[in-house]
Amino acid sequence: MTTRLDEISIALGDAQLDGWLFYDFRLSDPLAYRILGLSEDGIATRRWFCFVPAHGTPHAIVSAVEAHRLDALGVEKTVYRSHSEMLAALRTVLGGARRIAMDYSPGCAIPYVSRVDAGTVEIVRAMGVEVVTAADLIQRFEATLTREQLGSHQRAALALRSIVDETFGEIAQMISADRAVSEVSVQESVMSRFAARGLVTHSPPIVAVNEHSADPHYGPTRKHDRAVQRGDFILLDLWAKEASPDSIYADFTWVAFASDKVPIDHARIFKIVAEARDAAVDLVEHRVAAGEPVSGREADRAARSVIEANGFGDAFVHRTGHSIGREVHGTGANLDSLETLDDRTLIDNTCFSVEPGIYLPNKFGVRSELDMTIENGEAKVSGEPRQREIAALLGGT
Repeated sequence: MTTRLDEISIALGDAQLDGWLFYDFRLSDPLAYRILGLSEDGIATRRWFCFVPAHGTPHAIVSAVEAHRLDALGVEKTVYRSHSEMLAALRTVLGGARRIAMDYSPGCAIPYVSRVDAGTVEIVRAMGVEVVTAADLIQRFEATLTREQLGSHQRAALALRSIVDETFGEIAQMISADRAVSEVSVQESVMSRFAARGLVTHSPPIVAVNEHSADPHYGPTRKHDRAVQRGDFILLDLWAKEASPDSIYADFTWVAFASDKVPIDHARIFKIVAEARDAAVDLVEHRVAAGEPVSGREADRAARSVIEANGFGDAFVHRTGHSIGREVHGTGANLDSLETLDDRTLIDNTCFSVEPGIYLPNKFGVRSELDMTIENGEAKVSGEPRQREIAALLGGT
């Protein structure tokens, strides 16, 4: 029977690496726990290492204070007491290794995988070992999803699409009946709909009216609540997943106008954003269908080029999309050539968002977000149909 450690060794051979050195201090690297299948429960106050070689036997290094910390792995271990004993054990374990992976990112280019501190990397390099990023390995072992997880994402996506329609319908009814409705009340309504469907989220949705929508991560509060009235532009960004621990998020952004007609300026900006979104989707779909690699950086450029060509490059202030997993922002490849340069390939059995935007300060901002999966060599959009135009919520003004 192939174990997770066996799978890691095979992957290291494929990557032509001598090993993968996992390291943690006070739960500083949750990825190490997930990838190795370790529980984060219990006291974790001392440094530990686990070296998984491409060829040979994995070995753990643990403190005498927490000597049983890695026993669940069932591998040989060295117990150290002092700093010098820890270094000696590490030198022995790495003996013969020339090029290894660690959970670090050069220049912190990909913060999601940059978990090992600079000082620890310096220790390893001082032993004559080349350290390279484990970003691709992390994506393979942490960001790839099972069939069950992909199913949980699709169910969440369908639920969110229904909640979008229900929420916009409720806003229209409230305004038409001259009843009070606000950013916070809409946010609370969405959270109630999540609960009714058994969905959970780490934070409430974004409900942003008019100029608030020009802030990509605006969050309404009771202190700074805004009424939603006739003639208002509304951005709704919501993310949620099923309650089971390994379930996968869905994440959508839709926009609407509380009128029977959408202003020309809003419609024009949405059209550009939607074209940018679809350019990224088309690139991913075509490359995957042809069996050709496509990187997150390339997908970002496909969307960004459309917005730049229309003169709004400076108003697109964030990446095109992010990996999606058990957290809404996952550890796989992001669609990014702006905030970072994510050259990782978008791989099979992963999920990610596509969400370009144009943000005009003190006016309004438009973002159109959908999710995609790559499953069995096919790229798919989750929760179709995607938004094609700004929703006009009222039958009359």
